[in-house]
Amino acid sequence: MHRAFLSGLAALALFAAAPASAEKITVGSLPFVSASPVFIAKERAYFAAEGLEVETKAIQAAQAVAVATASGDLDIGVGGLTAGFYNLAGKGALKIIAAQSREEPGYDFVAYVVSKKAWDEGFRSVAQFPGKTVGITTAGSTFHYNLGTLADKRGFKLDDLKLRLLQSVPNMAAALAGNQVDAILTVAPSALKLQNDGAGHIIGWVHQETPWQLGAIFVAPKTIETRRPMLEKFLRAYVKGAQDYAKAYLQKDAAGKRMFGAEADALFPIMEKYVQPKPTPATVKAGANFIDPEGRLLVSDIYRQVAWYQAQGMVDKGVSAKAILDLSFIKGHLEVPKD
Repeated sequence: MHRAFLSGLAALALFAAAPASAEKITVGSLPFVSASPVFIAKERAYFAAEGLEVETKAIQAAQAVAVATASGDLDIGVGGLTAGFYNLAGKGALKIIAAQSREEPGYDFVAYVVSKKAWDEGFRSVAQFPGKTVGITTAGSTFHYNLGTLADKRGFKLDDLKLRLLQSVPNMAAALAGNQVDAILTVAPSALKLQNDGAGHIIGWVHQETPWQLGAIFVAPKTIETRRPMLEKFLRAYVKGAQDYAKAYLQKDAAGKRMFGAEADALFPIMEKYVQPKPTPATVKAGANFIDPEGRLLVSDIYRQVAWYQAQGMVDKGVSAKAILDLSFIKGHLEVPKD
């Protein structure tokens, strides 16, 4: 009896010591450097340490990430903010809980790229966009917004452009290489590849013209209500990944020049595994955009985006920027309006 009792205690002790099974979640993003904190947190086991088993899904358009998150195909979406996103969020299907990337002066990410043919014909400046044929993914996409804010700054109208909706970044690159469009806006690895291949020329960067809060982490409201502990774990691991990214790619010297050391080299195998098109160490460094290392949103810019899309008739007038934000997960968000 005594031996059986001890055996039972031992079994209970082993059961108590055994790790609980990991909670499985699916996270979707575009396969860009801007999603690096997710990739880093997965590969460096930050998610695993929080008890999460994360499946990542590469999606080729920001709007598709929003739709998949709203439908429940993804537990968490990480991506750009689009008109479609705001319309879904305005109907109660999505909420923003943290920041992804930001177009910040001094950090290249999205480039204005013109075709070889257009370049040879003299298209050398962003001021020359009026009258040109420009490829973007979808109406209301981040690229569409970039063109709209550029038009506002440079004093022309979006209607002065001939927009071609090409659905994905690879399609845009192919159209530019084939001289089917005069220009596209695309992320640095794709832009640099086009330039290195002689198929296009970079004429500027979005951060030089119109800095903005490009991306965010978002979920369905039901996920906040029913799985808040999971989201807290996810964001703790995500922020660790963002801090590693910042140490590797966001450092500058006393003169403001970007510098890269051993940390950048250590992270490159992760970038090579997840980023598309397949990068080189040089293209990753050249296009490593700004990601807030604490996951903080530039909240005032979310308000500006919603207002801009509403002015264009792309987002319903009833959508409230405040209502689609849940700022409780991350401390210290930037420029939070007082309304």
